[in-house]
Amino acid sequence: MKENLSLCKNLYIALLHYPVYNKKGDIVTTAVTNIDIHDISRTARTYGVKGFYIITPVEQQKVFVERILHHWQKGYGTTYNPSRKQAFDIVRLEATLDDAVLAIARETGSTVNMVATSASSREKHLTFKELKEKVSESREPFLIVFGTGWGVTREVIDKADFFVEPIRGNSDYNHLSVRSAAAVTLDRLCG
Repeated sequence: MKENLSLCKNLYIALLHYPVYNKKGDIVTTAVTNIDIHDISRTARTYGVKGFYIITPVEQQKVFVERILHHWQKGYGTTYNPSRKQAFDIVRLEATLDDAVLAIARETGSTVNMVATSASSREKHLTFKELKEKVSESREPFLIVFGTGWGVTREVIDKADFFVEPIRGNSDYNHLSVRSAAAVTLDRLCG
């Protein structure tokens, strides 16, 4: 495999299942979906992301993720579709966002810059261009957090070092799937 010369050689992403909001604004835990694991890992690997963290505190959900990962990394899936194994090699599972941040800090020996995402605007945010410059100019790791459900909680946004602008289309409809949002974000930052 050729050396990773990616613009995003120090970039990690997380798919947060808790704490996130539901439609009513309650803080909930959402279910991990098979398609999110597959699609986001393939996108992340395509753009040279160092690691893709799936964050869930629910034991049954962790077992579900581990079963999927085992199939593609050690089971029949390794021979059935070897490129899927390559994509899943960057997937990691943690119970909390703090655990993911600690794992990245241990791996890199550096402070982690956490970046929150949301479909809603915030007063102070970085444009994708500004974030791309920060990521490409830094040696420190960056962790972009994507929320499931109705998005990451205020607590997560407040803990983040940066907030990136929302993705906007050219209509008044704004409800991308998290898989699509991750793909657009990675293309804008690493493409």
